[in-house]
Amino acid sequence: MKQSRYKTYAREGCPVEATLELFSGKGKGMILYHLLEGTLRFNELKRRVGALTQRMLTKQLRELEGYGLVHREVYAEVPPKVEYSLTDTGRSLEPILLALKDWGEEHALPRLREKQAESAICETE
Repeated sequence: MKQSRYKTYAREGCPVEATLELFSGKGKGMILYHLLEGTLRFNELKRRVGALTQRMLTKQLRELEGYGLVHREVYAEVPPKVEYSLTDTGRSLEPILLALKDWGEEHALPRLREKQAESAICETE
């Protein structure tokens, strides 16, 4: 599991930072969002998340599992079958994840698209 950014989380705004730290990282928000739909096998999750390598997805899933947000179920079969689902704690993030999605559609995506358009203009000149 990755090391915490801070030694303590004792100040007033620290719970916000601590929460963001749990699911900050490449693809973690998308992993959690897609697991809201229910249990998924590794390859299905990889298809839905898209941009992550198999190694990075495995790393992020292990961190989320270490934080108690994701449950990993391994079935004794050949080939091995592994399924991922949200724990009750992970499921409690649902309103937060949906609010982040809504906010992102309204505010973040337009700003990022605008930045990309500006960059494209500057690159072609």
